[in-house]
Amino acid sequence: MTDPLLPPRKSRRHFLKTGAALGATGLGVGSALLPRDADAADPKVLNYLAWPGNADPYVVGEFEKEHGVKIRIKEYVGGDQMMAVVNQSPPGTYDVVLADAEYMHLLKAADFIEPLNPADYALKDFWPEFQKFPLHWFDGKLYGVMIDFGYLGISYNTKAFTAKEVSSYSVLWSEKAKGKVGFFDWYLPSMGCISLSNGNRPPYDLDKAKFEGLKKKLFSLKPQASGFYTIADIFSSMTNGRALLIPGIGEWITLGLRMSGVPVDTIIPEEGGIQYTESLSIVKGTTKRDLARKFIQYTISPRGQVAMATKVDNRKSIPSMAGWKLLNETKPKEAEILRMTLKGPNVMDEYKQKKIQLRQLPQKQSIEDWNDVWSQFKAL
Repeated sequence: MTDPLLPPRKSRRHFLKTGAALGATGLGVGSALLPRDADAADPKVLNYLAWPGNADPYVVGEFEKEHGVKIRIKEYVGGDQMMAVVNQSPPGTYDVVLADAEYMHLLKAADFIEPLNPADYALKDFWPEFQKFPLHWFDGKLYGVMIDFGYLGISYNTKAFTAKEVSSYSVLWSEKAKGKVGFFDWYLPSMGCISLSNGNRPPYDLDKAKFEGLKKKLFSLKPQASGFYTIADIFSSMTNGRALLIPGIGEWITLGLRMSGVPVDTIIPEEGGIQYTESLSIVKGTTKRDLARKFIQYTISPRGQVAMATKVDNRKSIPSMAGWKLLNETKPKEAEILRMTLKGPNVMDEYKQKKIQLRQLPQKQSIEDWNDVWSQFKAL
C-alpha cells in the first residue's frame, strides 16, 4: 500500500544515478569522509553517519563510557550529501545513520537501512503523536526512531519587527523587509514555508498549477533578499543584522543566539510551520547490530533525551515524555526555555492546533525540479 505521505517510490538504480549526479555537482564525498577500514571492522568503534555535533562528548560520552566504545562520526550537511555518502560507501562502512525523516524512504529504497523491532525501543514513552510516526514505517515495518524535532517558521530580529508584524509570511514582502530577508540556502525548508504562505497544505504536494504558483510567489521575493546563507552564515547574518527575517529556520538557530544576547526569536505564522524530524536507523550490513541497537536505545532513554535537548549549540525538542519528565526534574529552567514544561503552554500546542506540516520531499515533482527552481531564484 502506498503511504500518501510519501513521494512515489524510486528504484535503487535511481539512487545510484542520483548519487553520481550529486558527485558531479560537488555534493559528492571524497574518501576523507569515509571511515578507515580498521575503524569499520573494530568492534569497539561505532561508525555513525550524522549531521555535525551529534557525537559531542556531552551527548555520547556516557554511552561510550558505559559500553567501553568510541563513537566515530562522519559528518554531512544536508540530505542530498548524506545520500551521496551512502551511494559511495561499501556495505559495513557505517553502523548507524541519523537522517532527516523525509529521507528515510530514500535510505530504505537504497537498501541502506534495515527494519527494526519496535519492541526494542521505548516508543510508548513518546508523545502519542510520535509513537507511530508515519515517515518511519514502510509496509508495516519500522525503519527509524525519532530522536528530536523542531519547527520551522520565520526567525526575526525582535528590535526591528514585533511578533504581531511577523504573524504572517506576508511580512516578507513588506517595504520594511526590503533587502533584509535572508534565506537558508536549502530549497526544502525555504520553499516549504513559501508554499505555506501561498495557501498550500500540505506544502510539498503540489499539482502543476500550484507548483507554478509557488515559483511565481518565490521569484517575487527576490527584491527583498539580503542573501543566501549556509548554517554558519545564518548565525552571523542574524547577529550583525544583515538579515532581519529568515523563513524556513527555527529555534534550533535563534534559541542559542538569544541566550547569547542577540535580539532574535522564531514564530510559527498563522499560515503554519514545518516540522523537521531527526531519526536514527541501523545500517544494513553492520556487524555491530547489537551495539547499534543499544546506541539508539540510549539516545531515546530519558538521560539521552535530556542530553539531546540541551546540547549547548543546538537545542531541540524531544519526543519522549519520559525525557520531558527528567528534564523538568533536573533542569527546570532549561525546560522552560525550551518550552517543554509539563504544565502550561509547550511545543506540543502548535502540533495539537494543527499548525504544523511535516517536512517532506516533493510529492509530484522531482527533487531536481525543486532544486532547479531554487537555483533560478538565486540567479535572478
